[in-house]
Amino acid sequence: MNYDFRDKVAIVTGASRGIGRGIALELAKNGANIVGIYLSNKKMAKQTYDEIRKIGVDGDFFKCDVSDETEVLRLRNRVLENFGNVDFLINNAGIHQHLKSWELSLKDWKKVIDTNLTSVFIVTKAFMLGMMKQKFGRIVNISSCVAYTGTDHEIHYAASKAGIIAVTKSFALEIAKYNINVNAIAPGYIATDMVVLDSKEEKKVSRSIPKRRIGEPDDIAKTVSFLCSDGADYITGQMFHVNGGLVMP
Repeated sequence: MNYDFRDKVAIVTGASRGIGRGIALELAKNGANIVGIYLSNKKMAKQTYDEIRKIGVDGDFFKCDVSDETEVLRLRNRVLENFGNVDFLINNAGIHQHLKSWELSLKDWKKVIDTNLTSVFIVTKAFMLGMMKQKFGRIVNISSCVAYTGTDHEIHYAASKAGIIAVTKSFALEIAKYNINVNAIAPGYIATDMVVLDSKEEKKVSRSIPKRRIGEPDDIAKTVSFLCSDGADYITGQMFHVNGGLVMP
């Protein structure tokens, strides 16, 4: 489905690759101007930026550690100076580690929690006042199905994604009266560089999913576009499970 996001400005964190890249491109195809945020992969950020410009919308990419409030506030000032307003905010940036709980250091724990969860608070807080002033905004946070199931190899990742659910609901309650919707998406297995499977593993995983396939970034991106559209105007504080039926809470 196509939406009309012309004259809208969307921020996508973790936009250089994977799910974030898919979201940025999908929103651009629907006419939104894209502000992409990346941290480490400048080459991939440029490739995504070039694709967005080929679509014909305006945009820019900025390097920013979204877990650092000073950097985020500096980013906010640049974005508002260049674009004037922000309509959509997609909190997608995230990292993970395949480690058992007894292998984790406190430093490991804090890094994943800060990148995946604290960043959602910092970035949302930085841009929500502008949305409140214009009395419009759509915020979508990317969680994970492991927020519901837990995981036997990265407890800090599961904790960060579960925290996003509470943060989403709390922000939604606070700012709904300003015509700002806050929702979250819980992906399952999505084909990105965070989910690297050989052919044998992929067949095994696919058999465990009722839809019998691993998801694509597009599956998440299309749900994000819906949540930013007028069709989702009366939806806030909700979790959308996009996992092919793997988890049905």
